[in-house]
Formats: sequence, structure tokens, C-alpha cells
Amino acid sequence: MPPFNPEAVKQYAGKTVLVAGAARSGLAATQLLLALGARVLLHDDKPLTAFDSLPQELLRHERLELLLGQPALPLLARAQVLLISPGIPVDSPLVLAAREAGLPVTGELAFAAGCATQRLLAVSGTNGKTTTVSLLGEIFNQAGLVAQVAGNIGYPLSAAVLRAREEEVLIVEVSSFQLETADGFRPQAAAMLNITPDHLDRHHSMDTYIALKRSLFVAQRPGDITVLNADDPQVAALAPGLPAQVTWFSSSGAIPEGAVLQDGQIIWREAGQDRVLCAARDLKIPGHHNYGNALAATALAVRWGIPLPVIAYALKNFAGVEHRIEFTARVNQVVWLNDSKGTNPESTMRAVEAMDRPTVLIAGGYDKQLPFDALAATVVQSGLIHQVVLLGQTAPTIEAALRGAGYDAISHADSLEDAVHQAHRLARPGGCVLFSPACSSFDMFENYEQRGQVFKQLVQRLGQGEG
Repeated sequence: MPPFNPEAVKQYAGKTVLVAGAARSGLAATQLLLALGARVLLHDDKPLTAFDSLPQELLRHERLELLLGQPALPLLARAQVLLISPGIPVDSPLVLAAREAGLPVTGELAFAAGCATQRLLAVSGTNGKTTTVSLLGEIFNQAGLVAQVAGNIGYPLSAAVLRAREEEVLIVEVSSFQLETADGFRPQAAAMLNITPDHLDRHHSMDTYIALKRSLFVAQRPGDITVLNADDPQVAALAPGLPAQVTWFSSSGAIPEGAVLQDGQIIWREAGQDRVLCAARDLKIPGHHNYGNALAATALAVRWGIPLPVIAYALKNFAGVEHRIEFTARVNQVVWLNDSKGTNPESTMRAVEAMDRPTVLIAGGYDKQLPFDALAATVVQSGLIHQVVLLGQTAPTIEAALRGAGYDAISHADSLEDAVHQAHRLARPGGCVLFSPACSSFDMFENYEQRGQVFKQLVQRLGQGEG
């Protein structure tokens, strides 16, 4: 068993913890709590039949009580701590009741970080998090450092802490949901990629969303590493008053020091010297937005002490992540791209801007109360999106934004399968179909990963049918 922070062992050993949410984060937190010596009440609103499988060895643990499909509020009387999964809002009745009763409330991220003896490197932002942490994992591995990539990427930090050796580095993707309950979370290095409207259905205002993002840095200390995007006004405005010195990155080259893109080159600029790592065209990950992700990873890695040639090699050889402008198939001379990770308008705008051929866009999904006017303008300005196929809750809202921008090549689909078949008929030889929903998946799928897998299966089936 790996070494845990002695303070965490002292805090949780013998305590009864109510874990709310029995999906990935809740299960991982439960396993870590049991390893610390806690008693766990594992609750989920869903009944047992809603779960494909739960680890049998875990369920047989003598200090675990599984409580599925029953009210959670009465369980607070039996608990000394409430630990919530990221999917549970802090203004939910359960959390409000716990706080009113004086019960400590924590989230999986802060809990796991408090148990870790390893160094933590965190990345947040509205878009680009998964690509950036995955690239950092590649850079660290190329440098001969043992690193695990965890957090919002789909592998909970609790699971990583449970398995990590003391010398490992934990590279953590951090979402705004996780930051709601991350008081005291202190990464030794942290970066903010960008801030654009997202999850306003949960956070209620842009000010709250920005404040949550800024909280990533507040527990840092002088000597820690802070990396910010100089090109993003919302991110740049976070800098005043932060405890650690800021390292900047910029795709416009307009900073005196840091990681910059200038004249088509990715450069590390310091002490009046520019050192070229590689040409931007050498990156295998498509799209201008990925230059920013590469620059952020470069800045973090340099400040961590990784040599520039190692970073350059990783930049040139990193092939990207699943569900992010991912090549899926070529069917009848048409390229199909899976961008299911495009869960907000800004992300889909970046994907549209990366297109270089006539494209059918499939978009729509769960309604997070976000505006789509900027996306509509990007579709028009690109000149390459010759048809948009809409589905999901947001289809009428996106259609209104598109028509307001003077775009009317729009059709509606009843399902993702219907959308794929429509796009297949509408696509032009030598063109592309881009599945980039600009929305979360909760209206039709469990998460963006499941949505992306279903899309890829549908496209593969399409190709087989024509083979």
C-alpha cells in the first residue's frame, strides 16, 4: 500500500463518511477511505439495477454499507463527514442539510489531494484540459519521470493516490464542478488555459464560474508554479494577488518571457533569448486552439525542470486524445471526425476553425443555458460548413442562432443514428463530417465518452455497410 499523508489517516480512520454518488469518483473515494480505516456509507439515488457492475470485493468489505435507491437525507445523522461526487451541486438539498447540521463537506478531488504525499500538477480551463494533461503525461514520461494523469479526465484522483508510489507526479485535470468543494487544494504547479461561458446552469453566473477557476491557485505558496494564458482577458485578470509568480504563455507572441507562438514556431523565451522547440506545423494535434494547449504544457514542463529537447520531442510525437477531433473513418471519400469532447460552444468553434474542407456539422445536446450566437457566427465565417444537422434539447436554440446569423442549411435528427445517416447523405466527396455537439451529453447519454463511442460505432457500421 502506498504511503498516505499521516494527517489524512488521522482525520478519517474510524470515522463514518457518507459518500454521495456511486459512479467512478464515488467508488474510487470509497476505496481510498477504506484504505485509511474509515467506515463508509456509499449512497446513490439510483437503484442497484441501474449499475452495470460494482466491484464485488469492495461490496464485501466489512466497513462498507451500500445504500442505493433510497433517500440520502436520513443518512446524515449516521455520518461524521459528507463526501460528494462532482456531479452533486453544492446547493443540493443534501449538501445544504449537511452544512446546516455542521457536518464537514468535502469533494473527491480535495479529499484525494489531502491524502497524497506525491507532488500535484493541475490544469483547468473551459476547454483543452484533457489534451493538455495528456500531453504533459507524455512529456513527463519522455523525461523518465513516473507520472499518472488523473482527475476529470475519467480516472479519479482517489484511484491514482491509492496506487501511486511516493516519487510519482500526479497530473490532474480539474473541472469547475470539482473546485466547488476543493478548499485547501494545493497543486505545486497549476495552469489556467482559458475561461469562456460554460456550466451556467449549475454555477448560475459567470462571476461565480470565474471565482471557482481562480480558486485553483489560492492555496499555492511562493515558489510554486502558476501558468496563465496572456491572450485570454478573463485568465489574465486572475493574476493580481496570486501567491506564486506567474509564468505566461501566448499564441500571439506578445509577452517578454514564457512560452510563445511566433512566426509559426513554438518558442521558450527567457532572459532575452528565444529558443525554438518546434514548428507549429510539426504538431500532430490539429487546430490553432491546440497551439495554446502545447504552449501551456511547455510552460509547466519548463518550470518543472524538464529539458527543452525532451519537451520538443514530446510535442512533435503526441497524437492527441480520444473524442477530440479524432479521426474515426473514411467512408466513400468522406472523413468522419469524432469531437464528442466538444461540450460547449467555444470548444466546437475551435473544431470548426480547424476544418480545411467542405464539412457537415452534427451538433446539439443537453441544455446548459449557454448562448450559441458566437458559434453561429463562426459557422458562417468559416465558409466550409455547408450543412448543420441538429439533435437534442438545444436543437431549437442552435437553429435560432444560426438563422439569426443568416445561415439556413439546417436539418433536424431524432437520434444520433439518424444524424449520422443524414450527414452521410449530405456529405460531399472529399469532404468531412464533424461531430462536435457544443453541448453536454446528459439528455441522451451518460457522458461524452459514451456518446463518442456510439458515434464511432455508427460510423464504422456505415463503412461496413458500404464495403
